[in-house]
Amino acid sequence: MFYNVLKYVLLGPLLRLLFRPRIEGLEHIPEEGAAIVAGNHLSFSDHFLMPAILKRRITFLAKAEYFTGPGLKGRLTAAFFRSAGQIPVDRSGQDAGRAAIREGLGVLSKGELLGIYPEGTRSHDGRLYKGKVGVAVMALRAGVPVIPCAMVGTFEIQPPGQTLPKIKRVTVRFGEPLDFSRYAGLEDEKAILRAVTDEIMYAVLELSGQEYVDRYAAEVKAELEAAKKAGRRS
Repeated sequence: MFYNVLKYVLLGPLLRLLFRPRIEGLEHIPEEGAAIVAGNHLSFSDHFLMPAILKRRITFLAKAEYFTGPGLKGRLTAAFFRSAGQIPVDRSGQDAGRAAIREGLGVLSKGELLGIYPEGTRSHDGRLYKGKVGVAVMALRAGVPVIPCAMVGTFEIQPPGQTLPKIKRVTVRFGEPLDFSRYAGLEDEKAILRAVTDEIMYAVLELSGQEYVDRYAAEVKAELEAAKKAGRRS
């Protein structure tokens, strides 16, 4: 119920009023049945702008840090994400990927929409990074279509590290559903999973017009952080 209050009474109308999102390809979202919406991830605002314009409820796999922050702000953030139906996923450790897949398949088994960012983290520089294969595993195991999505302009209104977004118009663009039924039963084949993931990321790239980097964003971020620490020590 809180999800509907947020979407239709509190947050949704405010977001549509402030950011006046252009919506393209909304007809590609199925009216019923399970599907994965896979998009780029440029800003914290992405979590709210896409759900605000969809007619159907969508559940995202959110990083566990949103649910474990300290102090009053942390408790309020955790309460918000839980009330909005978002699922915490621990991204550390060897079992992190399996936990995310298990939770995602649970959402899809109910015939619902699952939102996922295949890059695994927000882009720190506005470019599109290599996708992780978890999205392909879920698509093949659940036998559901993948709808590519591009958030355009959200990096400019709220890049990582900026607390409050700028008031500026953004675009939410959906592409045609991708059908991977030809790979049914091959979800354990690494080459197939890589091919499916790359096809999804290419579709997102076509929608977003971003520069593509054939590396994982988390690896690049770690290298930049290590370089900063080395610079401070020197």
